[in-house]
Amino acid sequence: MRRLLSHLRLSYGQKLFMLATVPLILAVAAISVLVASQSRQLAEREIRALETKLIEAKKAELKNYLSLARTAFINIYGRAAPDDEDAKLAVTQILSAMLYGQDGYFYVFDYSGNNLVSPRQTYLIGKNWKGMTDLNGTPITDKLITLARSGGGYHSFDWIKPSTGETARMVTYSIGFQDWRWVVGTGVFIDDVLESVAASRAEVEERVRRTSFYIVAITVAALLLVFLSGMVITVRERRLADAKLKALTQRVFDAQEEERGRVARELHDGISQILVGVRYALDTARRRFASGDARAPQMLDKGLEHLSGAIQEVRRISRDLRPGVLDDLGLGPAIKALTDDFGARTGIETRFETVVFRNRLDPDAKIALYRIAQEALTNIERHANATRVTVDVRGHKRGATLRISDNGHGIPLDRNGNARGGLGLRNMQERVEQLDGTLRILSSRTGTVIVAEVPLTHILTPQDDGPEKTRKASA
Repeated sequence: MRRLLSHLRLSYGQKLFMLATVPLILAVAAISVLVASQSRQLAEREIRALETKLIEAKKAELKNYLSLARTAFINIYGRAAPDDEDAKLAVTQILSAMLYGQDGYFYVFDYSGNNLVSPRQTYLIGKNWKGMTDLNGTPITDKLITLARSGGGYHSFDWIKPSTGETARMVTYSIGFQDWRWVVGTGVFIDDVLESVAASRAEVEERVRRTSFYIVAITVAALLLVFLSGMVITVRERRLADAKLKALTQRVFDAQEEERGRVARELHDGISQILVGVRYALDTARRRFASGDARAPQMLDKGLEHLSGAIQEVRRISRDLRPGVLDDLGLGPAIKALTDDFGARTGIETRFETVVFRNRLDPDAKIALYRIAQEALTNIERHANATRVTVDVRGHKRGATLRISDNGHGIPLDRNGNARGGLGLRNMQERVEQLDGTLRILSSRTGTVIVAEVPLTHILTPQDDGPEKTRKASA
């Protein structure tokens, strides 16, 4: 927790900048949201009122059209009997001839759903359209018949516009001739109304965007002023940051040189000496074969033994640099092999515990946790004077955790109570920070516990495993 608070501690310049900018940004955001919301609400009320007014005007217009049509044939209908086919024919002829505008006409359906009049869309005449719906599933014929039976009313649906052949919104008004069981009505397309409403809404959105742009521009100008002031104040902080960056770069170079030196020592002290022994054994065997000495095969066997040792040493160095089991089997088997080798080499009692991961770790997380375990075991071997080591690695709902504990004499602490480590501990911390994880080091005179956690974002989902998803997943 103390380490986390130290990372969150802000410099004086950062505190001043946040103190000046955060309230300004919050106030501007609140004003922008309030202005946009109020503008949209007010405009939407006006647009809805306009839309309602225009549609009501269209509906009144439909009633007038139907009243004029009734005037034209009311005498015929009033004197005709329910089965007077001549009167019905005369009325259908009158309605078929009554066209207005580019798309205006009258339609007639009987209560069974048969179309009797449709002058602008003649393919409807003589066919039964009961159950007909528009593209949105809105019932048409059945609804018109229901309205006619109840005396009349309005109905809206999508219909093909005769003048363009395209589908548009239509409002109809229908009445019923109960003696003849007819639905008589007319309709008007309101696409012009909808276009006007859409244009009004687009204009409102444009005004809101323009106002928001002005607010953002003013805010950016103010932030630039604050930023320039902060730049003047934080010049010293920048210089300190540059110095820290240079120190970090030098530390990286030192780590590289240390690793190169370690590999060079491994090659010189191990493989080089073994190969010299192999050369000596082969040279001795050659001389003995030349002189007929019966001990020549013994030197060949000794040379082969040295050569096998060289091969094992090469494999060990290669495994330390990049263990193949890490890529082939995962983190769990790789760390188990590392701990087994550590216990066999040092004689320290080593226990490894794990829980099989449901999902695999991504490559970055695997190599980071492996290197942390490798560095921790190296530190224990060199400095801890421990007799028992426990390594635990497992996945959980928050991500993955590596825990390494020993019973050594602990890590020296500084005046603030933090672990005072060298390059190894800094490397661990930086590896975990690159994964957005956390590293905790708990040290006392009775031992040290190192806990490294990586977040859930570094756990691959089952579908990301590809062909390997049928195998038993490990870390």
